[in-house]
Amino acid sequence: MKSKTARILVVGLVVALLVSLLSGCSGGKSQTAPTPAKPEKKEEKEPIKIGTVGPLTGNAATYGVSTKKGVEIAVDEVNAEGGINGQQVKLISEDSKGDQTEAANATRKLVEQDKVAAIIGAVLSSETFAAGPIANDGKVPMMSPSSTAPGIPDIGPFVFRNCISDNVQAVQVAEYAIKELKLKRFAIMYTNNDYGVALKNAFEAKAKELAQVVGIEAYNDGETNFSVQLSKLKAKSPDALFIGGYYTEVSKIAQQAKQLGMKVQLLGGDGFYSDKLVQLGGDAVEGAVFSAGFYSGDTSPDVVKFVKAYKAKFNNEEPDMFAAQAYDAAKIILTAMKKAGTAGQALRDAIAATKDFPGITGTTSFAENGDAVKQIVILKVDKGKFVRVK
Repeated sequence: MKSKTARILVVGLVVALLVSLLSGCSGGKSQTAPTPAKPEKKEEKEPIKIGTVGPLTGNAATYGVSTKKGVEIAVDEVNAEGGINGQQVKLISEDSKGDQTEAANATRKLVEQDKVAAIIGAVLSSETFAAGPIANDGKVPMMSPSSTAPGIPDIGPFVFRNCISDNVQAVQVAEYAIKELKLKRFAIMYTNNDYGVALKNAFEAKAKELAQVVGIEAYNDGETNFSVQLSKLKAKSPDALFIGGYYTEVSKIAQQAKQLGMKVQLLGGDGFYSDKLVQLGGDAVEGAVFSAGFYSGDTSPDVVKFVKAYKAKFNNEEPDMFAAQAYDAAKIILTAMKKAGTAGQALRDAIAATKDFPGITGTTSFAENGDAVKQIVILKVDKGKFVRVK
């Protein structure tokens, strides 16, 4: 009995010893092993929101769509470079439909609901006159890439524009027509809105100073029959017809003038600058001369880079002046954000301090009232393509 009992005790001790050894080797995992620390989740910064306001539908949609696309290229570039001080940029685009009330409502949404840091827009001058005060009151910097009417920058200190005013471009077109093309008798047609009136007034004044204005006729956006106005002007025997308006009506006016047998040199402002002008006007717009803020055929490295990126993103589409000026407007604003942040007053001051910004639409600075200081380009329709003549 004793030997049996001793054996049992020995076996028990051996088993206990083995259990103890095994527990020690495992570090007592079942009871005392520390819980592995979870890796800290990296907090992602909220994106910086910027907006665009312009016609994405309606008769002027090509301008608004081009504007939006130009800003998209700028945002893509900045985000690929790491964003603004580590924050990505988010673009929110609103459709104004070319309407003042819609533009005002869209801007109010961006300012009050979306809390954007800045707005590129509006596109048409009439839209910006309605939308600008809302952005200004909200202390949100707003830069129009294409609102050329006089008075735009005077809306308020938070409103800028990155384009040449109607006064400047109309005067330079008149001077080119008279001094280079040797034209003497001018007829004028203009759309009865802020843009058209401003172009008409500036062109008329310079043409009267250097040559002769033989007739002036107005029309409204959306009109399709211009036979009455053109018949009156034809009777005055002009050798040039300046049209202060947008490509939609310009293309129809050109076709109807040709049908009436008017042999005139077509002249205009930057509202001509759209591939749609040639698509809609065909042979009737061949030889038309107009002002612009950009030429996609420029061979400078920055322009080539922009055109390449634009075509790659948008199915080989050629960028126009509206896309280019919107791109530069966005880059100016985003560059200012890198320096001053996104707070309204600080950002506004940084934009205002911009000097000799090397954009694809030329070197840009801002006057005290927020107006762009830069040069214009004069283009001509040559065999269905736009070519630079100045």
